[in-house]
Amino acid sequence: MKKILVLFFNLLIFMVFSQEKLKNLDATLSNYEYPFEVKYLNFKSQNQDLKMAYMDVLPKKSNGKSVLLLHGKNFNGAYWKQTATELSKLGYRVIIPDQIGFGKSSKPSQYQYSFHQLAQNTKQILDELKIDKINVLGHSMGGMLATRFALMYPETTEKLILENPIGLEDYKTLTPYVSVDKMYQNELKQTAEDIKNYQLKFYYDNKWKPEYDEWMYLLAGWTVNKDYPLIAWNAALTYDMIFTQPVVYEFPKLKVPTLLIIGTRDRTALGKANASADVQSKMGLYQNLGKETQKKIPNSRLVEIENIGHLPHIEAFDKFIKPLVEFLK
Repeated sequence: MKKILVLFFNLLIFMVFSQEKLKNLDATLSNYEYPFEVKYLNFKSQNQDLKMAYMDVLPKKSNGKSVLLLHGKNFNGAYWKQTATELSKLGYRVIIPDQIGFGKSSKPSQYQYSFHQLAQNTKQILDELKIDKINVLGHSMGGMLATRFALMYPETTEKLILENPIGLEDYKTLTPYVSVDKMYQNELKQTAEDIKNYQLKFYYDNKWKPEYDEWMYLLAGWTVNKDYPLIAWNAALTYDMIFTQPVVYEFPKLKVPTLLIIGTRDRTALGKANASADVQSKMGLYQNLGKETQKKIPNSRLVEIENIGHLPHIEAFDKFIKPLVEFLK
């Protein structure tokens, strides 16, 4: 009872202060400053003109190697700030795109989202920058995209790093399908409180720190903007992409050295709320999924970070960066 009262009290405090701190953010985050200079790839895709934002972080003294950082579904390139800064100090050139539908990139009114398409879009940035070999790191949804990228472009992918990737299980075999229209309606109902509660429960084990605020408010700030219906529509389309396009069956086909960095407390699983209670209890068990996935991927290594959730590079940076740097060397 005492624990419930504490959680309720914290929620009330959050509801009071969140409205004061909530910044109205437009569809391309034009009023939010990224940690590094933002550039754009202007290109045509699916019969429309699109802009794909990216950051190109150059080291003071290059070691001749590059790293591609791919963000998750509830994030954008900005949350890689600390990772990119550290890698740049070590001599790596760091490329950080916002995928179409995310961050500062275009939000099309209609787009046939696929991991193949996003990988191809990302490859166009590398081609523009004349980068023909790169280490690829993907977090969460970015892990699914990084896997697809490595499968499509093994000659470009030097090494693959998957940080708490989603898609380590086939969600459509575990939970009922939710149509894009219904998911869109669900997205439209999102509030700052909903977003924080989700991250608090699934990412941070009900232990919130002030440094997590920024990544929550970037999503919450969209919900109060007039462009939110377009943002919500793209969110529904990308949810459908994740649900219907599993990569789990193709892990054995990977041909590049691979590192799995897994926070074992993570319980993230797409569509979990729609599954039966029995199935829910078996979904998103990363303490098992990491080991199972490592066995599927040839020439792979697993680093487990105990008592850390979905975002090791935010929640436990020192424990995340050490194995990453050792692997890149």
